[in-house]
Amino acid sequence: MELETLKSEIKRLVIDALELEDIQPEDIQDDTPLFGDDGLGLDSIDALELGIALRKKYQFQLEDNDAGNREHFRSVTSLARFVQATLGQAGASST
Repeated sequence: MELETLKSEIKRLVIDALELEDIQPEDIQDDTPLFGDDGLGLDSIDALELGIALRKKYQFQLEDNDAGNREHFRSVTSLARFVQATLGQAGASST
């Protein structure tokens, strides 16, 4: 799947899963931090909800104690790259 397509899907998923009614996909910059005061302002509960939404949409498992999760969830771009890599690995292992 193309990275730009994934970024668009993830922006829509963030908005829908977290019910961010006042935000449009074009309001979310690709490299803006998703968490903290200098970005979208999401918190740990939002991270859990977003993780569940990602698992449902893309059919993969996130490891609970993976130290890389914080970096994967840093921005839309990092999340899209993570999903792309994970889907690529799943596709490679099923062939």
